Amino acid sequence: MKFLLVFDFDHTIIDENSDTWIVKCAPEKKLPNELRNSYQPGHWTEYMGRVFVYLGDNGVKEDEMKTTMTTIPFTAGMVDLLGFIGKNKELFDCIIVSDSNTVFIDWILKAADFHKVFDEVFTNPAAFSSAGYLTVQNFHAHHCARCPKNLCKRKVLKEFLDKQLEQGVSYTQIVYIGDGGNDLCPVMFLKKDDIAMPRQGYTLEKKISQLAQDISPVECSVLVWSSAIDIMSYLKLLIKE
Repeated sequence: MKFLLVFDFDHTIIDENSDTWIVKCAPEKKLPNELRNSYQPGHWTEYMGRVFVYLGDNGVKEDEMKTTMTTIPFTAGMVDLLGFIGKNKELFDCIIVSDSNTVFIDWILKAADFHKVFDEVFTNPAAFSSAGYLTVQNFHAHHCARCPKNLCKRKVLKEFLDKQLEQGVSYTQIVYIGDGGNDLCPVMFLKKDDIAMPRQGYTLEKKISQLAQDISPVECSVLVWSSAIDIMSYLKLLIKE
C-alpha cells in the first residue's frame, strides 16, 4: 500500500506566488510598467527571464534574493502536514510539480528543512550565470493545447507514473493537491480511485465545478481544502483504512 502525493507549490505549499514575491528585491519593490505589461499569456517563463535580467541590472545579488525568498509564509497548516508526511514516508511518495523554478523551491524547502519530504521536484530549471544573473528555462516541450507552453503537468505526472511502474512501483491512490488553472490538466488525468484536492476559493476549484456543471465532471473524487490540516485529516483516514 503506497500513496502518491502530488503538490503544486505557489499558493499551495507556500501562501504566495514565489515569482511575484521576488519583486520585493526590485528598486522600490516594484517593476517598471513596460516590464509588467510585457507578459503574454502562456509565456510566463520568458516574462520571468526579463524580470531576472532587470533585477540583475539593478545589482540584486543571489544572497539578497535568497533572504527575501525564505521569508515567504507557508500556507496555513502546511508545516504540520509536511511534518506528518515526513514521519510516514514509508506510506507516501511525494512530488512537487510547479511552474516556479528549481532555485526558489530549493531555497524555500531547505531553509525550512522540508527538502527530504519530497522524492522529486519537477519545475523550470534555473541557475545563476557567471555574471550573477538568475536565468530560467522552460521545463519541457509538449503538445497540450490546455497548458502554458513551458509545462504540462499531466505529461509530467504520466511520465513519472510510467517510470515508477517500470521500477515495480504502483500506487493505491494518487492525491493531487493544487490551486491553479494549470492543475486542471493533471486532475483530468486522475482515475476514479484517486482524489483531487483543490484549494478553496482558487481557480482549480472553480474550474472543477464548472466541468461538473457542463456534465463532464472529473473522474476522480474531489475534496476541497482551506487549511493543510484538512489534507492531513484525510491522509490520516487513508492510512487507517
